[in-house]
Amino acid sequence: MMKFLLTICVLLATCSPTWASERPTATPGVPDAIRGKVLQTMDAGAYTYLRLQAASGDVWAAVYKAPVKVGDAVSVDHVVLMKNFESKTLKRTFPAIYLGMLEHATGAVALAAPTAGAQAGGGADPRVAKAQGPNAYTIAQVIAQKNQLQGKTVLIRGRVVKYNPQIMGRNWVHLRDGSASGSAQSDEILVTTSSATKLGDIVTARGSVRTNADFGAGYAYPVLIEHATLQP
Repeated sequence: MMKFLLTICVLLATCSPTWASERPTATPGVPDAIRGKVLQTMDAGAYTYLRLQAASGDVWAAVYKAPVKVGDAVSVDHVVLMKNFESKTLKRTFPAIYLGMLEHATGAVALAAPTAGAQAGGGADPRVAKAQGPNAYTIAQVIAQKNQLQGKTVLIRGRVVKYNPQIMGRNWVHLRDGSASGSAQSDEILVTTSSATKLGDIVTARGSVRTNADFGAGYAYPVLIEHATLQP
């Protein structure tokens, strides 16, 4: 779903008191993603450290805790390269490490699935019935009418196609409902919420429409729904 939120270094520092105290230095101009085979894993607190056999050689990466195994092929996306990163939990300094989000793992459960709903939903039909009740819209309608709906509470229903938990104190959920099938319009929208969910779930979200949300560093959204509650 998804360059996503600020820079990863700010994102992770905000999420974790441990990481926030480690004061790394970010290096610009690095690849957006690191892909490779897992050679070693280490769990520390809420995070998993991975030694990867990447195209450029062996590299270290760290992601939100995930059940990754040695031999898995993974992609760590939206990465920021940290130099001389000290992990107080592991009592170890990494000369270089990529902090990012686990987007794909072959042979493991991924923290966040690709944006496409068919993939995240295990091949399920992306079409989901419209929510019922006052202020109910399809996702395509919210996107098309975003300016009129700015600041208003809406009700939408969709399938969870991407889920990033506990980032900056919120869960970041991408929903699709298939309402734009056959057109060039999008039927996927970002929802921020304190409610928990999981990939493939169909949920009803009630929240406030926000337009032109720019978190900096290229993380901008023409429209999203924030402070939402989720119901099955």
